[in-house]
Amino acid sequence: MIALAYVGVGLGAGLVVLGAALGIGRIGGQAVEGMSRQPEVATKIQTGMIIAAALIEGVALFALVIVLLSGLTITPDLISKFAPQAPTQHSAAE
Repeated sequence: MIALAYVGVGLGAGLVVLGAALGIGRIGGQAVEGMSRQPEVATKIQTGMIIAAALIEGVALFALVIVLLSGLTITPDLISKFAPQAPTQHSAAE
């Protein structure tokens, strides 16, 4: 059961990194396209792109820290507290 929790932490970390990569890739691509269409405003576009990429990185780092901290708090006691318990076998005398 604990191994499954760690798989969830790994998937969460992967999704955080994937989301940040897609966001920054989209910003970079759109910025280059905008600069090629209007070279006279390239510095303004570049400044906006860098600020947006930094904000995405900040949010991604925050989410990654939350995911990794939640992975460090996984203990057998925590798992047994929230995991469904198997039904117990009662004797025929009851």
